[in-house]
Amino acid sequence: MRSLLKALRTVRWYVRELTDESAYDRYVVHLRRDHPQAPVPTRRTFERMRTERQERDPRQGFRCC
Repeated sequence: MRSLLKALRTVRWYVRELTDESAYDRYVVHLRRDHPQAPVPTRRTFERMRTERQERDPRQGFRCC
């Protein structure tokens, strides 16, 4: 049972990293550690900021939609 739970946690971690679902969590940790006075945005605001930054980046060269 323990090894099954470990395997499921590993799969969950891998999928979150692969889809970049964990980006918000990493950003919150970064803000709290390096900029403790800065307000933490909501996930929705973070995703909007991230999308806008990606669309402005000329290295992207394409849009998905």
